[in-house]
Amino acid sequence: MMTTPTTPYEETALCANLGRRDGRLLFAGQDTVELARQYGTPLYLMDEDRIRYNCRLYTQAFNRCLPAGSRVLYASKAAAFRQMCRIVGEEGLGLDVVSSGEIYTAMTAGFPMERVYYHGNSKSDRDLAFALDAGVGCIVVDGVEELLALEAEAGRRDARQKVLLRITPGIDPHTYAAVSTGQVDSKFGVSIETGQADEFVKLALGQPHLSVAGFHCHVGSQVFWEDVFERSVLVMMAFIRHIRDTTGYLPEELDLGGGYGVRYVQSDPAIDIPRKIASVAETLAAIARRLSLPVPKVLMEPGRSIVADAGMTLYTVGAVKEITGYKRYVAVDGGMADNPRYALYGAKYTCCNAGRMDEPGDMLCDLVGKCCESGDIIQPQIHLPAATQRGDVIAVCTTGAYNFSMASGYNRLRRPPVVMLQNGRSYVAVKGETLEDLVRLDM
Repeated sequence: MMTTPTTPYEETALCANLGRRDGRLLFAGQDTVELARQYGTPLYLMDEDRIRYNCRLYTQAFNRCLPAGSRVLYASKAAAFRQMCRIVGEEGLGLDVVSSGEIYTAMTAGFPMERVYYHGNSKSDRDLAFALDAGVGCIVVDGVEELLALEAEAGRRDARQKVLLRITPGIDPHTYAAVSTGQVDSKFGVSIETGQADEFVKLALGQPHLSVAGFHCHVGSQVFWEDVFERSVLVMMAFIRHIRDTTGYLPEELDLGGGYGVRYVQSDPAIDIPRKIASVAETLAAIARRLSLPVPKVLMEPGRSIVADAGMTLYTVGAVKEITGYKRYVAVDGGMADNPRYALYGAKYTCCNAGRMDEPGDMLCDLVGKCCESGDIIQPQIHLPAATQRGDVIAVCTTGAYNFSMASGYNRLRRPPVVMLQNGRSYVAVKGETLEDLVRLDM
């Protein structure tokens, strides 16, 4: 629950790309009320300069701290469209994809396929065939059935496919259960604790058409706790030592997954990403020395921390409804169809009246959408100016991750456009759906 700001809308300090001028909210230096007028609402905004800045935080830290050949992979599930692929490709990142659709998006954007890593816990034979034919650089194998299916597909092509093996380290990242992936009973990967990972590795090493480059683990998303990745390193390096001692195999790559947290509200801590990566590198080097192992190349898969604070969603107020003695609702022209994260797991957001930034937030209300669901809530218990009325523009901050990618066509609402902001200009990266688009595939 957000509390009343001590100064009017101090939320503008949430991120460096937020500001205000003449009572209006600025995003990436541009007037959000004017952008809403120009492009309509609901509207996804993305700050291209911020995306590139966040990419460079990672790549520069990797270059300073980790072995040559280590690479940052953008987790495209956070926001996957062609222009995102182009931007992260230009910044030198690899790409973490989880479906044939994300592979196809990368292909048609001209992304170098040798830098693509294909994840997922239930890849079909068709998915695997598509990935091989597309020239995907590495496939992250999630289990035995997938391993044998991929071997068969690669064998039919007389190809040798690079793979990583997904191993479950049994670590609780202290985050939302819905985005926690590293615990022993996760649906992802093969568990060390049960002994199944040993047999998985031995089976993979015996496949003639697969080249095992290393191991992959992932503990979850929105991680703030200091030692989560360090604990992953400890577990995974001990496993590497065990595998070396029992099989003679020594992996070249260790993929630690992704998941540094971002600030959605003032109470969230700020994460110093370069310092975090330096800490992981120091831990990795120390453990490698202790276990008499070489330091492997490191991969990491940030998504949220690349794009979340580069995004904002704008809405137009349709109604301000007071239920006397109970509560107020501010209803907007979007909702859970374009941002389902509160409905899914109670995600927090900072919300502003973009045209009344100099007015105090003295009205407690729930910000809700237009979908025919009582659970269509964008954010409960927020403070907006008492003068908020129909036609005002509401900004929801830090929506760059998992809003566009999770958007649905519920109630046959049209998905909003994505407009990129870059160096004072704006351009459409993804067109908004039209009514004709909604029925295009209908028979």
